[in-house]
Amino acid sequence: MKYSDLDKRKKAFIFELDNVLYPEKDYLYQVYYLFAALMEYTELIDAKTATDVMINTYNTEGKGLVFDRGNFDQLFVTAKLPLKLLLYENMLNLLQEIVIDRKKLFIVTNGSPLQQLNKIKQTEWHGLENYLTAYFADEVAAKPEPDVIHVLLKDHDLLRRDILMIENSETDRLCAEVCGIDYINAGEFL
Repeated sequence: MKYSDLDKRKKAFIFELDNVLYPEKDYLYQVYYLFAALMEYTELIDAKTATDVMINTYNTEGKGLVFDRGNFDQLFVTAKLPLKLLLYENMLNLLQEIVIDRKKLFIVTNGSPLQQLNKIKQTEWHGLENYLTAYFADEVAAKPEPDVIHVLLKDHDLLRRDILMIENSETDRLCAEVCGIDYINAGEFL
């Protein structure tokens, strides 16, 4: 799917951050690398082995258990990454076309506001950051609760029919349905 396939009457587009605009694992793997390097320095543990263990735990047991195996919550939230986070190419193209068409771009994301802001700051936006407005749902009520969407609508004088949400989770689908806004799965663009 391309921007030209979307309803031209839409005035604004809402995106989740993780696994919609960029692969979340790109952030996680870099944090694992940083933590492993810290452990190598402070605990004399081999960094490559520690990184491999964290990535393997992520792939086999999920990201939540990686953090249970080590105490690095603060590093996870505020890490200064060695490499910028790169948008999926098709999403970058979509964002650029939306901006060229003078439509509004929003990121509405769940999770720790501090961590999500950290990710946004470390993403290579190719100049699009000037056109983005971010809402951190956890500051209002985490999605699928519709509260953050209601705030966005009011703040920007938009109607539900004006918005399209690009999502990649049951949480976002439920949020869109409760709000009465249209949505499309990010996989349609990737």
